[in-house]
Amino acid sequence: MKENAVITIISITIIVLNMMMIIVLDIKNAIMMATMAEVTTVTMAEITVVVMAVITVVVMAVITVVVKDVAAVGAGCFNLINN
Repeated sequence: MKENAVITIISITIIVLNMMMIIVLDIKNAIMMATMAEVTTVTMAEITVVVMAVITVVVMAVITVVVKDVAAVGAGCFNLINN
């Protein structure tokens, strides 16, 4: 009887340890997934900010060039009219 009791206790202990290990692995996986999601979100946000900044700089440069060209053409026309 004592041997059966010891075997039962050892079996229950192994089962409990296995369940704890599964829970720990699940928690670790959940943390990893949350971390990856957060890293991905932050990275995408940073990429979006950088891309928007680059687009803004390029668009502003193009607008500046166009405005200068229009102003030059306007000044040329003004000179033609006044001369």
